[in-house]
Amino acid sequence: MPRFVTGLLALCLLWLGAALPAAACEGPGAVCPGAASGEAFALIASGRPAVVRTDPGDQAGLLRAVADLRGDLERVSGSPSPLGHDAGEGLAVIVGTLGRSAVIDALVAEGRLDVSDVAGQWEAFVQQVIDNPAPGVDRALIIAGSDMRGAIYGVYDLSERMGVSPWVWWADVPVARQGDLHVLPGRRADRPRVRYRGIFLNDENPALYGWVNETFGGFNHHFYTRVFELTLRLKGNYLWPAMWGKAFSDDDPLNAVMANEYGVVIGTSHHEPMMRAHVEWERYGVGAWDYTTNPDALRRFWREGVARMGGHESLVTVGMRGDGDEAMTEDTATALLETIVADQRAIIAEVTGRDPAETPQVWALYKEVQDYYDDGMRVPDDVTLLFADDNWGNIRRLPAPGSERPGGYGVYFHFDYVGGPRNYKWLNTTQVERTWEQMNLAWEYGADRLWIVNVGDLKPMELPISAFLAQAWNPEAMTLEAMNGFTRGWAAQQFGESHADEIADLLRHYTRYNSRRKPELIGPDTFSLIHHDEAGRVTADWADLARRADAVRAVLPPEYDDAFVQLVWFPIHASGNLTALHVETGRNRLYAAQGRAGAAEAAAGRVRELFARDGELTRIYHEDVADGKWPHMMSQTHISYTYWQQPDEDVLPDLAEAAPVAGAALGLAIEGQVWAWPRTPEPPRLLALHRHGVESRWIDLFDRGDQPVAWTLEASEPWMRLSATEGRGDTRVRISIDWSAAPEGQAEGAVRVRGADGADITVIAPILNPVASVEPGRFIEADGHVTMEAGHYARAVAAHGVEWRVIPGLGRTLSGVTTTPSTAPASEPGEGARLEYDVHLFTPGEVEVRLVLSPTLDFTGGEGLRYGVSIGDGPVQIVTMNPTDTDAAWEGDVANAVAVHVTRHRIETAGPHTVRVWRIDPGVVIQRVMIVRDGAPDSYLGPLESARAE
Repeated sequence: MPRFVTGLLALCLLWLGAALPAAACEGPGAVCPGAASGEAFALIASGRPAVVRTDPGDQAGLLRAVADLRGDLERVSGSPSPLGHDAGEGLAVIVGTLGRSAVIDALVAEGRLDVSDVAGQWEAFVQQVIDNPAPGVDRALIIAGSDMRGAIYGVYDLSERMGVSPWVWWADVPVARQGDLHVLPGRRADRPRVRYRGIFLNDENPALYGWVNETFGGFNHHFYTRVFELTLRLKGNYLWPAMWGKAFSDDDPLNAVMANEYGVVIGTSHHEPMMRAHVEWERYGVGAWDYTTNPDALRRFWREGVARMGGHESLVTVGMRGDGDEAMTEDTATALLETIVADQRAIIAEVTGRDPAETPQVWALYKEVQDYYDDGMRVPDDVTLLFADDNWGNIRRLPAPGSERPGGYGVYFHFDYVGGPRNYKWLNTTQVERTWEQMNLAWEYGADRLWIVNVGDLKPMELPISAFLAQAWNPEAMTLEAMNGFTRGWAAQQFGESHADEIADLLRHYTRYNSRRKPELIGPDTFSLIHHDEAGRVTADWADLARRADAVRAVLPPEYDDAFVQLVWFPIHASGNLTALHVETGRNRLYAAQGRAGAAEAAAGRVRELFARDGELTRIYHEDVADGKWPHMMSQTHISYTYWQQPDEDVLPDLAEAAPVAGAALGLAIEGQVWAWPRTPEPPRLLALHRHGVESRWIDLFDRGDQPVAWTLEASEPWMRLSATEGRGDTRVRISIDWSAAPEGQAEGAVRVRGADGADITVIAPILNPVASVEPGRFIEADGHVTMEAGHYARAVAAHGVEWRVIPGLGRTLSGVTTTPSTAPASEPGEGARLEYDVHLFTPGEVEVRLVLSPTLDFTGGEGLRYGVSIGDGPVQIVTMNPTDTDAAWEGDVANAVAVHVTRHRIETAGPHTVRVWRIDPGVVIQRVMIVRDGAPDSYLGPLESARAE
C-alpha cells in the first residue's frame, strides 16, 4: 500500500458522504458504519463517541479544530464527546503536531508511528490506529500533522469521512446519526500538491454585503471565522478578503488576528499591493494613486501595511495597477513597474528586518499586467508569478513545461466577474468539467504554487468551490475518471446515497444549461422562436429539471430540505424561470409584430407571472429557508441588463401590444419566418422536409381580430399528414410526411388554408426523399447540414504519443474532446492525431465545416492555438484560434460560451465522405463538428445532432 493514498481511492474516501456506504469501507483508515471488531478503532460505540485527546500546549488553531471535531462527533452520535489531556480513557482520538505533542513524539521515537513521509512536509498528516499508545489508553486513532495546518486537515478529514459535510453550516447540510462508527486498522497519510489554495470574496455587493451586515453587523471577525473554518474544512489555506469598500485589517483588527490563529494565510487581491485594501487609500491616502507624482505617500502607505502584517502568515501582493482596479496609463513603462516592485521589496526588507525573499510574495499578471510581462518586465525569482484567466474561465498564459523558479507559478481563476461583456454574479454558471480541464492544464504546465478563485458572494458557488479546492489539494488524484464521479460523490455527501444519482444529474444539467449562456446575458432574442424549435426545447429542458427537482424534494427527509433548496432546487427553478421570462418576452414581441393581438397579450401575461415568480423565489430563499438564515443572499439583480454593468433593480421587460382588427380575421405564420400573412405579400413556403431530417414543419394559425375565426386545412397530396384539419383560434399545425408513400427525389406538396373570414392561403411544402443507400454508422445530411457531437467520432487516431480523450458533460450540448498529454509539442499539420467523422452527403458543391470549440486562449504565448480540417484526401486547412481579451471576437466567444471557426471545402461527388480534424496545438477542446450548406437555418445552440444510419 503506498504511503500516500492517491488516485481514485483517495477521492472515493473523500466522498463517503452522509450515508457512509459499506462499499466505501475499504483500505487503511476507512471510516465505516457498525460496531468495531478485531483491530478496528471504535470511533462511536452505542451512541457514545471516543474521547478526543490533545496536548494543551499545542497551537491554538489546532486546539480550536479539535473542538470542532468534538462538536462533529456529537452531531454524528448525538452525545457529547469528552476532551482528555492526561487521564486514561481506554479509547481515544489523539491529535497533535509533530514536536508539540508528547504522546505523538514518543510514538515516533519508539518507531510505532511512521512519519517519514510526513515530517518536514508542508501541511501533511497521518492517521493511524495504534494499540496502547499511552498509559491508560488501550487503543487510539492517532492524527499527527507535520505542522499545525497538517494536523487541522487530519482532523477535518476525519470529520468529513464520518459524515459531516464542510457545508454543514454554510448550506445547512444535516448530519446523519450513527450509533456505531469504526475506523479500520492501518495507516493513511496525505498532503497537498498545490502550496496555496484559496478563494477570493469579491463583487460582494449587494448580496453578501446585505447578508453579512444583517447577520454579523459588518465584515468583522465573527463573519470571517466562519469563512476560515469553511476554507480549512475544504482543505484550503488562503483567502483574499472582500474588498468592495471594505478593508480586512482596518474594519476589524481581530480579523487578521483570528486568521492567524485559525491558520489561514491572508493576502490581498491582484490590485491591492503590500497588504493594504484599496479602500484604505480612500480613507488614509494623501494625493494621487500615481507613483510618478506621489511616490513618498505611496511608500508610507505600503510600509504601514507591511508593519501591520507583523508576524502573521501572509502572501504579499507586489506590483501596481491603476486606481480602482483599472489599467495604468497606456505609456506606463515596464522600467517604472520594476522600480515599484524593487521599492516595495526594499520596504519589506526594512520593516521585517529580513531578506525580502523570506517573505512570500506574489505578482498577479492580471489583464494588462500580463502585457508588461510579455514585453519583458521581470520580478525577482522568489516572487510567485500568478497567471490569470480572462475573467471567464479561460486561462490566458501558463509557464513553459519544465520551467522553474523559486517562487513558482500560480493561477487566478473566476466563478464570478464584474465587467464586459456583462457581469455574471447571480447564480453558479460554472461547469465542474470545464474548470477541471483548465486547471488540469495549469497543473500539467507547472502552475503548482498558488490556485485562487474569485467566488463572488461565496454562495451559491458551493459545488464549484468544492471541486476547485479538491483538485487543488491533489491534482494528480483528480483524474478524468475521478472528476466524472465528483458531482455524484458531492451529492451523496450532502444528501446521502439514496438519491445521489438523480441529484448529481440535476446538478450537472443545471450547470450545463447555465454555462451555455450566463443568465445575465440571456435576452428575448437569445433562443430562436422560429428555428429548430429551440426556444421550446430550452424551456422544456428547464421545466423537466424543475419537475425532477420537485420530485426529489418531495421524497427527501424533511431535515434535508433547507440544503436541497439552496444547492439544487432554487438554482434550477430560478434559472429556468428567468429563461422562460426572456423567451416569453421574445414571443410577445414577435407575436405583436405579426399582428397576433390575443397571443401577444397572453405572452405578456406569462411574462408578468414569471417576473412575479422570480420575486417569490427570492423571498423563499430569504425568508423560508433555514428559518430566514440567508436574507439578501439572492438579492443580486439579474433581469434588466442593458449593458455590461448590473441594473440598480430588476424591472419588468418592455412588452409589446398589437391592436386587433374588428371582427374575425385569420392570420398565418410559418416555421423559419418572422413575418406573417396577410402582412406580407410573399407566398408562404415552408423549409423543406427531408426523409432523414426533422419529423415535421409547422404552420401557426391565429386570430388577428377581436373575434375568433374558424379555419380548415387541406393537404394536396395523400402522403402529407396534418396534425389538425379544422379548428378555431390560435393553433400550431404540424405537417409531416409518410415517406413510404412519398415520391422519390424532390417534390412539392401544398396545404390550402381557408378561413371563415374569406382568407384563402396556399402554403408550399417542398420535400426531399433521397433513394441512395447509406452505409451504417454514417451521419446523414439533411435540412442543409450534418451536425455531430464531437464525442461521436468514427475513429480517434493517436499519433506520436498523443491520444484523444472525451470529457463527458463539458460544453453546451454533450461533451468535449481534447488531446493528452497537454504538454506534447505541436504536431505537423496532417501528421498528428486526428478524429474522423463518417458522413453521407447527397449533393456536391461548396460546404462549410464549422467546429464548435471551447473558447480556449493560447496559454502558450504563441500566435493562437491551431487545428486542421480536411475532407477525404483533400488538403488540410489550418485554423488559428487567436482572439485576445480586448476584441469583439473574444467578447462574442465568452458570451456564447464557444468559439466557432469555419473552413470551406469543395465536395466533388455525392455519397460517403470522411471529415478529419487534425491535432496541431495542445489545448483545443472540440464540442461539435458541423457541415453546413449555404442557407441552412441557424440558431444559438444550433440543430439537434443528425441521424446516423443503422
